[in-house]
Amino acid sequence: MSTTESTAGTPAPAEETGLKRVLGPKLLILFVIGDILGTGIYATTGKVAGKVGGALWLPFVIGFVVAILTAASYVELVGKYPKAAGAALYTQKAFKLPFLTFIVAFMVMCSGLSSASAAARAFSGDYLDELTNGALPPTLVAITFIVLLAALNLRGVSESVKTNVVLTLVELTGLLIILTIGAWAVLGGDGEPSRLTEFEASGTGYALLTSVLGATALGFFAFVGFEDSVNMAEETKDPTRTFPRAIFIGVAVTGTIYVLVALVSSLLVDAKTLAGSSGPLLEVVKAGGVDFPPRLFALIALFAVTNSALINIMMASRLCYGMANERILPRGMARVLPRRRTPVVGIVFVTLLAIGLVSTGEIEGLGDTTAFLLLCVFAVVNIAVLVLRRDPVDHAHFRTPTVLPVLGAITALILASPLADRPADVYIRAGVLLAIGIALWAVNKLVLRTRGES
Repeated sequence: MSTTESTAGTPAPAEETGLKRVLGPKLLILFVIGDILGTGIYATTGKVAGKVGGALWLPFVIGFVVAILTAASYVELVGKYPKAAGAALYTQKAFKLPFLTFIVAFMVMCSGLSSASAAARAFSGDYLDELTNGALPPTLVAITFIVLLAALNLRGVSESVKTNVVLTLVELTGLLIILTIGAWAVLGGDGEPSRLTEFEASGTGYALLTSVLGATALGFFAFVGFEDSVNMAEETKDPTRTFPRAIFIGVAVTGTIYVLVALVSSLLVDAKTLAGSSGPLLEVVKAGGVDFPPRLFALIALFAVTNSALINIMMASRLCYGMANERILPRGMARVLPRRRTPVVGIVFVTLLAIGLVSTGEIEGLGDTTAFLLLCVFAVVNIAVLVLRRDPVDHAHFRTPTVLPVLGAITALILASPLADRPADVYIRAGVLLAIGIALWAVNKLVLRTRGES
């Protein structure tokens, strides 16, 4: 009997140890949108412009297409297997290789934590400086930020998700302000349309290709988050019916907003100015010719990156919970608070890792690390959905056209490859994380053998 089968065969009573189902369709849609929106668009738009130039809308269009391809695979899989472990569960069911399952799960968890660390860095950057004139130490601010979000996560998923809804509405308001400023500028004859076709790399050959792919890989960081929502499957009402609409609507809404924000940013601010700022949308506000208080927008941006970090820490802790239930991690990681029923051990564990990661790089490096790790995972998930077609289930669920996961796997591998022209420190950071994962795998196997459980 497989590990998954033995775990599934003796489920604990939901009312005693299970997670509480509190998410309905509307709340899940807002959750997905809030999970995708945030740090990526608020902090890395300028870095994308630094890689590709004024045509920074193009990487977001390509990223949107790649996200839709992989989202379709996730929708099929979460409909078949509505469990909290996400990509780890799908990998185990498809390939039945515990080592590969652990590495995938560890990469997903680390991607969430590097994303939260990028958000923490963004929080302590130019947006906060606009309010404090640079009076606070960035690293200390980032660490305190992570700890406070962990405390909110401990209170419960209901409190965390309600906070997510509020923050989602705030960050959507911020992006609508950017779009309104852009519309006002265009109607007033301001802006420079010629920048929309300017590329950083000269020529039309390999240099241009790697420039666009590199910008797309970094820009893809703005789209990550929809995959986290599948880890909420055990806290969602009727997940088989709820998830397809929530994920597709979430990706479509955010993708449309991203492309429009990129167009406005390029129209109003040159690529070099955008690239030099950790708060690029603040530069757009200042250049828009509209009397909107920069400090107010900075505050909105701080709420946006807070939302990203909150959701990523929440999802990483739920992933730990799911892996522990599947015996990929020790069962102690599935321990929940008796009254709050939140995964306390998982929350503490991922918070400590996030505090460690927050000092390992700047926004661009951490964001690119997040995208690289998830692109590798997405390639595996897109292949897994094809493999698992031979494993029918006894309930109806969404089925994606076969061509979509095939294209999803190919595009994910291309963006994860050296063709994307990412800095070496991204590969080094990812390699170190994988080395830690392999070490943890060896220790866990040793413990299980000592106890006679493997």
